[in-house]
Amino acid sequence: MKHISTSASATDSCGSAACSNVPAQEKTPPIASGPGKSFRIATMDCSSEESEIRQALESVPGIRSLGFQLGARTLRIDADEAAYAPALEAIRKAGFDPLAVEAKVALSVSASETPGHDHDHDSPGLAGGISRLVLALVLATGAEAISFLAPDEMVWKIAGMAVAAVAIWLAGIDTYKKGMAALMRGKLNINALMSVAVTGAFVIGQWPEAAMVMALYAIAELIEAKAVDRARNAIKSLLELAPEEALVLGTDGAWSVRPVAAVELNATVRIKPGERVPLDGVVTKGNGAINQAPVTGESIPVDKAPGDQVFAGTINETGELEFRVTAGASNSTLARSIQAAEQAQGTRAPTQRFVDRFAAIYTPAVFAIAVAVALGTPFLLDLAWLEALYKALVLLVIACPCALVISTPVTVVSGLAAGARRGILIKGGTYLEDARLLKAVALDKTGTITEGKPKLVDWRTWDGADESAAKQMGASLAARSDHPVSRAIAQGLALEGAEVVDFKALPGRGVEGVVNGVHLALGNHRLVHERGLCGPELEAELGKHEQQGRTVTLLAENSRVLALFAVADTIRETSKQAILDLKALGVTPVMLTGDNMATAKAIAAQAGISDARGDLLPEAKLEAIKEMQQRYGPTGMTGDGINDAPALAKSDIGFAMGGAGTDTAMEAADVVIMNDNLERVAETVRLSKRTHAVLWQNITLALGIKSVFLVMAVFGTATMWMAVFADMGASLLVVGNGLRLLRGTKFEPSVKPASQPKAVHAHDHAH
Repeated sequence: MKHISTSASATDSCGSAACSNVPAQEKTPPIASGPGKSFRIATMDCSSEESEIRQALESVPGIRSLGFQLGARTLRIDADEAAYAPALEAIRKAGFDPLAVEAKVALSVSASETPGHDHDHDSPGLAGGISRLVLALVLATGAEAISFLAPDEMVWKIAGMAVAAVAIWLAGIDTYKKGMAALMRGKLNINALMSVAVTGAFVIGQWPEAAMVMALYAIAELIEAKAVDRARNAIKSLLELAPEEALVLGTDGAWSVRPVAAVELNATVRIKPGERVPLDGVVTKGNGAINQAPVTGESIPVDKAPGDQVFAGTINETGELEFRVTAGASNSTLARSIQAAEQAQGTRAPTQRFVDRFAAIYTPAVFAIAVAVALGTPFLLDLAWLEALYKALVLLVIACPCALVISTPVTVVSGLAAGARRGILIKGGTYLEDARLLKAVALDKTGTITEGKPKLVDWRTWDGADESAAKQMGASLAARSDHPVSRAIAQGLALEGAEVVDFKALPGRGVEGVVNGVHLALGNHRLVHERGLCGPELEAELGKHEQQGRTVTLLAENSRVLALFAVADTIRETSKQAILDLKALGVTPVMLTGDNMATAKAIAAQAGISDARGDLLPEAKLEAIKEMQQRYGPTGMTGDGINDAPALAKSDIGFAMGGAGTDTAMEAADVVIMNDNLERVAETVRLSKRTHAVLWQNITLALGIKSVFLVMAVFGTATMWMAVFADMGASLLVVGNGLRLLRGTKFEPSVKPASQPKAVHAHDHAH
């Protein structure tokens, strides 16, 4: 499933109906970056257009690489300086108009302000495009009226033909340009088929119908293009979440408003309640609740305090915050998410590649059938030559594969956008479609199933020690240590400690010092054992905690143990539900961890996982993935994208947990879960199943509708009007069906965990 190339060109079967020539009106993603020069091609935004340009540039020497950004309609060419002129000429001969743009990343610049985004004559603005098509439709209607009402005189025929010709020119000039360019290269795409059909109809005297067909086709094309853009813009609209200005602290101590693109790293930014966070950063002052739904998909605001991360595009709901900027506007988590999503939209899923290959055969086959109808039916069915030619032209229009080809990319893009809205960043159509095939998922323990942070889960006094005194002395020593376990104890006890004198660290064992005149040690099992303070009863108590995967720290004086503090990496609240969801989908969860088996089994039991494997180094996790693939079939892996890199790479689909703010996770995984919610893995599988179902619904619709009208064209009374509605109606139908994925993106779990009583620890009131 994995490592399928995404650079292969699509076939030349889709037409401009699937490929909008309406310039983006909203903020656009970054222009394709890298070495070379970037160009905006307003009429390029689907894989077929990309394929035509690739083929046009194949014969140009000196080109090293091509980088396409279909959503932004930009192409980056890395080539020798002498190769740029012939490359641009080759693109123009293919029917496209490349405009040079500055290859810079400026997320805050709107499309209308970006160089090269001007509305050229081939790519009018939305208002201009609509007015031109409305005029074409009026003229086509006039041509129909002249044909039906005017006297049968040559002057009226010439007038009608002139009106029809103007209507065809207004509605179809772009189609003719691309169609002629395709025919000259021996390619048969929708533009070529429409050009031949409309021209043929005009020549045989059906000029009113030819004009009306081209006008209706162009209008339907514009409607469809807007629908396709809606799917793509579901990702690009995220750009509007990040404000364009920020309130920044200057070197002179004064606050001033600056454009986000001009804010330096490590600058201090202030945000008030109700404002959006302009840049990524770390809180330095203040407390507040941040709504992170735009980035992570979390519906509940997250409390922020000094030291916590904030992300551009999120909303400060309460409290004034100041934070230190950690990433520029073009490198924020939001910006990188959009860049990854845009790149994913340019890839093709397995079903899409199948449809493209099918269409590559289907289109010339239909053209051959049309020729056979034109030449053969006069002999076989005793039709007049003009009638046979008309049937052949109708058949060409009906058979255009636009609806079939557009059925897959609009569905895939909608699925990618639906996932992004839930904080699931899927890095290609392949992974979106193949996630449904997963039979097992390997789960890292720390930071995936568990919180990844040690917490004090239990504590008790020992050997008759005073509870309040032991608590204060334990908190005092723990607060002086920088060890994660000691910090967890100090935070869990939440008590201001007494002064510690003669404090000393005991490497590998713990710490010691004098509190309130008493010499104390706070350390591990080894320290207490070495000092001869472990008896059978204490050993048994420690064994119970260790069997539950807890780390026990003991407070002791010279002659006895005073208290035990149990620290553990606690399971996430969402993990149990996530495991239930995976099982309900027929996916087997397996825990892989480097921790000892006792800890692994304890955490797995809490999460509901029956297969837990501990003491695994990264290489052993890799071998476990191989074994799972042989045993179960397609296997996913969840991890942090760093320690689990070998297993993530070997798995069929790698899920990176906690991708927000993590560069490595963004790069390592195929799917990035932008928060730490393990439930998103099952949601990805559900979304994959829905996307696959819609893909095949669309393919069935497109082929079914065309099959009916093809039969009518050959044996019935189908007209060119019917042909247009069959082709464009089918296209609009599959586009609308694909866009359904953008709605209802909230996935309800199929199984709810049984309610369990809250665990009560000894001295829980002290926590």
